[in-house]
Amino acid sequence: MKQNGMPKTFLWGAASAAYQIEGAFEEDGKGHSTWDDFVRQPGKTFKGTNGNVAVDYYHRYKEDIALMAEAGLKVYRFSIAWTRIFPQGSGEPNEKGLEFYERVIDECLKYGIEPMVTLYHWDLPAALEERYGGWEDRQSVEDYLHYAICLFKRFKGKVKYWITFNEQNVFTSFGWLLGEHPPGKTGDQKMFYQVNHHVNIAHAKAVLAFKKIIPNGKIGASFAYSPSYAFDCNPKNAMAKLNYDEIKNFWWMDIYAYGRYPKSIWTYLDKNALLPKVKAEDKALLHDAAAMIDFMGVNYYQTAVCEYNPVKGGIGSYGNTNTTGKKGETDITGIPGFFKNRLNPYLPTTDWDWVIDPNGLRYACREITSRYDLPIVISENGMGLFDKLENGKVHDEKRIAYLSSHIKALREAIDEGCNVISYCVWSFTDLLSWLNGYQKRYGLIYVDRGEAEPGTLDRYKKDSFYWYKQVIASNGNDL
Repeated sequence: MKQNGMPKTFLWGAASAAYQIEGAFEEDGKGHSTWDDFVRQPGKTFKGTNGNVAVDYYHRYKEDIALMAEAGLKVYRFSIAWTRIFPQGSGEPNEKGLEFYERVIDECLKYGIEPMVTLYHWDLPAALEERYGGWEDRQSVEDYLHYAICLFKRFKGKVKYWITFNEQNVFTSFGWLLGEHPPGKTGDQKMFYQVNHHVNIAHAKAVLAFKKIIPNGKIGASFAYSPSYAFDCNPKNAMAKLNYDEIKNFWWMDIYAYGRYPKSIWTYLDKNALLPKVKAEDKALLHDAAAMIDFMGVNYYQTAVCEYNPVKGGIGSYGNTNTTGKKGETDITGIPGFFKNRLNPYLPTTDWDWVIDPNGLRYACREITSRYDLPIVISENGMGLFDKLENGKVHDEKRIAYLSSHIKALREAIDEGCNVISYCVWSFTDLLSWLNGYQKRYGLIYVDRGEAEPGTLDRYKKDSFYWYKQVIASNGNDL
């Protein structure tokens, strides 16, 4: 097939999250987030790492944005810490917090870099957790909306692209089912679905408010999307794939795009007394055409393989997660009667057992285009490695190969009719990789810091930095 290449307006970029890079966790009036408190519990993160200092972006943002400009970035996706704007989650805004992000936005605009703002990247104000249980209470919807409207009004005219929530499927499942994210609960299925309903209402209300305040802007949500393959052509495995897609992907994506839940999963929840409490007005709110997203944000890292999982004696959803980088530590999990996931025998994995599947990105874009017919923003895509700094250089050939193969797959998806408007590498600098600490490095820029000690925090350009600069300059033609 003839290849047309990337659109001339394509937004090449990189991404980050406030808690993972900023540090300054108690500076200029910032309140504690649930992550500030969660990481202090023994055994929750690799070697007890936290974001107190992170990579000190709060004080070094000008240096980092200048490096982004040197690389030629067209867009920078970053999150705003709710706790910097409303230290107690609600009330009057903290002007110092607003001023910090205004300086960041202005610095981006100075270099011609489009700021793309994520409203919520997991760092819920701890005060709201303490006051009423955070996302478990419907009051969270109104406090989130208050926060979102404050930002919309403050940065109207400066920020065009907005994202309501980052990886809603991850922070809710890890928070209420697996116990590996705040609030650290395990197996609370009914509350898991209730929390997700509250977040969905918060998302819809924020989109409605956004379209009134910034009618010329664009808003979406970033979903951690893992497309699936049936293990083989056994009809049981084909049904397992369908089950996986609806309960692990479309349960969220259908809400963003259509304002409704998949009927088969709703029926399953009803039969098992797991349905969330839904107010009479919720359905109309979610179905409101003005509450639909303008683009589907996708954080793509891997695909899944689905196989039949019997009801009796089947594999459950709880198992070990690899946070050390020692291959083979991740357990096979599933939902009895629905599916179980197994390793793909045709694909390699990273040191953290994540499948490397460039074709999956193309598959994801094709599926989104067919099911939703929406523009697509690849809001994250990258590879964690044990990078080593030697004589001021980092040779990260594996990362270059990974990114190159994924961009090639993306280019193929565009040639096949997918409307992809942006691609953001995860991440621009090394950062705190949540549960994995600082040893799992994703950045194009190496940051000198260890697990316990911050180090010098000096920045060094990796080979991938120079490679990505070349990719951007050629608009994706030179990989």
